[in-house]
Amino acid sequence: MDLLAPALGPTRPRPFAPARTYHVTIRLSSRLPTEFVDLTDRLERLTADAGLASGFVNVQTCHTTTAVVVNEHEPLLLSDFQALLEAAVPLDHRYRHDDPVLRTVNVQEGERPNGHAHCRALFLPSSACLNVIDGKVRLGRWQRVFFVELDGPREREISVLMMGEAVR
Repeated sequence: MDLLAPALGPTRPRPFAPARTYHVTIRLSSRLPTEFVDLTDRLERLTADAGLASGFVNVQTCHTTTAVVVNEHEPLLLSDFQALLEAAVPLDHRYRHDDPVLRTVNVQEGERPNGHAHCRALFLPSSACLNVIDGKVRLGRWQRVFFVELDGPREREISVLMMGEAVR
């Protein structure tokens, strides 16, 4: 017996419109060594432009010293986040990743020391998958989507994949 079926009898499957997939790359220039860039309005515009009625938006950073998080956009809270990252993974600590004598893998000429940024990124997600309902990204009252720069300023790319049912 299907526990989710209504008590009045079997249900007919609802026909779905063909699924659509859209991909966009967001390019941005960070300005600070650690920065929280609010992507929410851009994601809402992209979802509307794609004509997505319901589905998912996956936001993924393309860099190992950045992150994507969902949290509140309140200036004191964002400065608390930055202070927490600095306390947990201090800039002035000695990171073996930054030692040109020890490190022999994935080394590029002129590379700046960024072991701290890689270690900070370890504590944060590289993507967020968000629901789209009735043509809108479904977020809570205070939720915003942030790209988190941990090794700026730099040129960055964010991959956005939207998938779901199009507006009829």
